[in-house]
Amino acid sequence: QVQLVESGGGLVQAGDSLRLSCAASGGSFTNYRMGWFRRAPGKEREFVASIIWAVGRTSYADSVKARFTISRDNAKNTVYLEMNNLKPEDTAVYYCAASSLSSSDNYWGQGTQVTVSS
Repeated sequence: QVQLVESGGGLVQAGDSLRLSCAASGGSFTNYRMGWFRRAPGKEREFVASIIWAVGRTSYADSVKARFTISRDNAKNTVYLEMNNLKPEDTAVYYCAASSLSSSDNYWGQGTQVTVSS
């Protein structure tokens, strides 16, 4: 049973940094794209960043490029989202996702709240 557990959210001020973690268990994620998505109040869920586990290739939404960095730790089976220079518009629930590159399997974590005050 695949499980994704996010942690690291919290309340910070504009300009601060946070690091989110996504601990993945229940399988091998070598053939997966791992991603971070977010849903702000009253808005649709949107893509933030992704990484292809096997090769480390990353992709970012324009709104977070140069401020956020996604990475993975193979030994810990964990994906991170390092968020710098946070802005109030980054306030959202952040979700970790795992998408298989060879099937239609998709998994989601429960989300972690990030609130940025101005």
